[in-house]
Amino acid sequence: MVTALIGKKVGMTQVYQKDGSALPATVIKAGPCVVVQMKTTETDGYQSVQLGLVEDKPAKANKAMAGHYKKAGVPPTRVRREIPLATAKNVKGAEAPKAGDDAGTSVKAGDDAGTSVKAGDDAGTSVKAGDQFDVTMFKAGDRVDVIGTTRGKGFQGVMKRHNFAGGAATHGSMFHRAPGSIGASSYPSRVVKGMRAPGHMGNTRVTTKNLKIVQIDAENNLLVLHGAVPGSPGGYLVIRRAITAKPETVPQVEKVKKGKK
Repeated sequence: MVTALIGKKVGMTQVYQKDGSALPATVIKAGPCVVVQMKTTETDGYQSVQLGLVEDKPAKANKAMAGHYKKAGVPPTRVRREIPLATAKNVKGAEAPKAGDDAGTSVKAGDDAGTSVKAGDDAGTSVKAGDQFDVTMFKAGDRVDVIGTTRGKGFQGVMKRHNFAGGAATHGSMFHRAPGSIGASSYPSRVVKGMRAPGHMGNTRVTTKNLKIVQIDAENNLLVLHGAVPGSPGGYLVIRRAITAKPETVPQVEKVKKGKK
């Protein structure tokens, strides 16, 4: 089954709880996503699905990509991501469908290409090119991992890039924001690998794990997550089911033993 969606970061807001506390939250416009290509073990050596994000503004494509989309029978998309297919056994939070549940209904031959496929479908059997997925594959309270590209900071020094303390600002100090010594002279007579130094900061792929879904607006394809996600507003993200999610634990209150009178 498909366990991820492509989305676009809208921005951050606050969500107020019943007790009056405010949660920092990120709004993501996730999906709908259309299956552009299926990769199978027989042809590619592994199972995955290539998703494209359906947007209001039509995307342009060159001849090669136009043929790729024409083969799938879907219009061109601006963003594509390859998502590994998974089964309900190795994805936490994706429960196997029970007998009689609609979530486990597979897409049969003859169904419309735009039919939304819900969580619970088996990998590689019910997913085909043209199928669509939306935020209904998640529910409030689920844990997700968000993959994105951080904001680029350009070339930065060690104080900003690695949080170095720096030197004294006054009293005749000539050492302010420099990195300091990078090694000894006689031994080892080299700079050890991994030495923290000035360099390019940001613009890297980052995964923020185990964010909780606070609200879902299925009509507008919006997800509200508790916490921050990588990138600027308008940046593209991949929202997948959390791989290392732990079950919610209820704090246990120890009972105080009453003393003997």
